[in-house]
Amino acid sequence: MCRVTSFEISARSAAAGAALLSAAAVLVSGPAPSAHAAQCPDVDVVFARGTGEPPGAGRVGDAFISALQSQIPSQTVTTYAVDYPASYDFLAAADGAVDAEQHIRSQAQKCPATRIVLGGYSQGAAVVDMLIGIPPLGNKIGEMGSAAPLPSDLANSVAAIAVFGNPATKFGNPATGAAPPYGGRAIDLCKDGDPICSRGRNPFAHHGYETSDFMPQAAGFVAPLV
Repeated sequence: MCRVTSFEISARSAAAGAALLSAAAVLVSGPAPSAHAAQCPDVDVVFARGTGEPPGAGRVGDAFISALQSQIPSQTVTTYAVDYPASYDFLAAADGAVDAEQHIRSQAQKCPATRIVLGGYSQGAAVVDMLIGIPPLGNKIGEMGSAAPLPSDLANSVAAIAVFGNPATKFGNPATGAAPPYGGRAIDLCKDGDPICSRGRNPFAHHGYETSDFMPQAAGFVAPLV
């Protein structure tokens, strides 16, 4: 008869425990690559709010993003609210362009397949203008900040552009007129009489974009591009 000592039982238990721990480590570490991939959205909307709005995408940005998501229900959509003052110090609009570029570069590096949508309302539209190489206020240099456009290596990450109440449109520089590749990917919407984006004189026309037909119109334009 073969006898097993208590020392041998302890040694065997320790070895079995080590094997279980090793297997568990393999199981834990295995899914990491797919978990990282799952963090990349199909679409990332980079939106700059209008003057005086609290931090976030703003009321127009929120409405546009909701309208876009409803048109592409099978795709994941994330939002990046451009970090800038959105104050009456319009020179600081350039800070928004710099911040947006930094986010777009980071997103392009981490998630190269993600489609970027640029959006902005009022002063936020001027931020987008800078990114796509349009002078926000035409020849009125010094009244609005200025920042360099997106580098060429980031251009193809931008699938679509949607701006509302865009100051540059008043001076004959709509986003749709931007140099390739941006112009053909842009929609630039201005309400009748809005003095910010047209020669109109109705200050109330600059409000209410978020409840207008422009939201589904812009979303309908962007959806096929992403």
